[in-house]
Amino acid sequence: MSNEQLIRRRLRAMGPAYRLFYEQPVHLVRGEGVWLYDADGHRYLDCYNNVASVGHCHPQVVEALTAQAATLNTHTRYLHENVVRYAERLSDTLPGDLAICMFVCTGTEANELAFRIARTVTGNEGAIVTENAYHGNSIVVTELSTEEYPASDRPAYLEAIDAPNPYRGRFRYGDRNLGANYAALAEGAIDQLAQRGIQPAMFMCDNSFSSNGILTPPPEYLQGVYQRVREAGGLAVADEVQSGLCRLGDHVWGFEDSNVIPDIVTMGKPIGDGHPLAAVVTTPAIAEEFASKFHYFNTFGGNPVSAAVGLAVLDVIENENILQHVKEVGLYLGDGLRALAGKHEVIGDVRGKGLFYGVEIVRDRKTRSPDADKAGAIKESLRENGVLLGATGPAGNVIKIRPPLVFSRPDAQLLLEKLDHVL
Repeated sequence: MSNEQLIRRRLRAMGPAYRLFYEQPVHLVRGEGVWLYDADGHRYLDCYNNVASVGHCHPQVVEALTAQAATLNTHTRYLHENVVRYAERLSDTLPGDLAICMFVCTGTEANELAFRIARTVTGNEGAIVTENAYHGNSIVVTELSTEEYPASDRPAYLEAIDAPNPYRGRFRYGDRNLGANYAALAEGAIDQLAQRGIQPAMFMCDNSFSSNGILTPPPEYLQGVYQRVREAGGLAVADEVQSGLCRLGDHVWGFEDSNVIPDIVTMGKPIGDGHPLAAVVTTPAIAEEFASKFHYFNTFGGNPVSAAVGLAVLDVIENENILQHVKEVGLYLGDGLRALAGKHEVIGDVRGKGLFYGVEIVRDRKTRSPDADKAGAIKESLRENGVLLGATGPAGNVIKIRPPLVFSRPDAQLLLEKLDHVL
């Protein structure tokens, strides 16, 4: 069957709300490690999927999944050692008092539960996020995702602050107080809420700032925002769906780069290597306060099969020394991308760390005018050359490089060669 026929069937059966990547969509049928294969046998280097965090179809993860699925799958209203052991091991990766795990299936569910907990515990209704944020797709979490709809439609409980963009934001490279200056913007958001009679229940941000164009702010940013929001009665929530699980190379979780400890951490797809597994982790005190008012149950969240998968992912990360691997390959990749920026004028900026980089494509370096059309053409050309990646940022002009964590130095070299060729 041709792709065109499959697309027509998909449209009839699934409707027009779904979107496909690429002008010529890819019909994938198999994955292995960092490689994806289409129905015609073509091979693609996957530089996009943090979902398959430790690689597509990792044998150890597949074995754990199939063994448990062939034995038993129930839910958290029955005892099962897998689930308890996974909660213990997952919380052991986190600092401070972050020790209580509540399991869900998706990052959206995790962020919705985090907001519910924050509202319950603080008694406040408000939320502060960044401009152009993305946190998921339920009704409430879509409202927190400011990239999804016009600012004029924002609910009264929500305020957004500028993301700490050092390339095209109001404070830029060379500003010694860049992090502190961006953090101070939280004061205005708190004041705006107060004028409407609302106090913040939480501040939430994706610590890779992916939808903002991939940013790595100085530690003073999160330190300053967390302090201000807590002083106003809110909680600090770290959305680690994209930045977590060794992605940034120096720590297991992205917020650790800023030497802060959130009140709540949300996790999603990477912790399950492609299996629907997500979690909210918080402190015993916060969990106890929430439980004094509400019970919590999720039919599929925290089932024994998901827990087996999560345990296998943690085993792979430990046994294959993934964090150090990401750091080493990430340094090599970053150096290579910056070398390409020295060669190709269309690259205005290179940002990121570990195995998460953004390459900003511009029409003119002096004006920094974003070039989404060229970024799109680069993405399409790379697909034709056997490399899959994405585009992000408010203007859609930032090439997003976010491969599985097992991405190797030879893989990075191949990406750099292909990108150089396309540019």
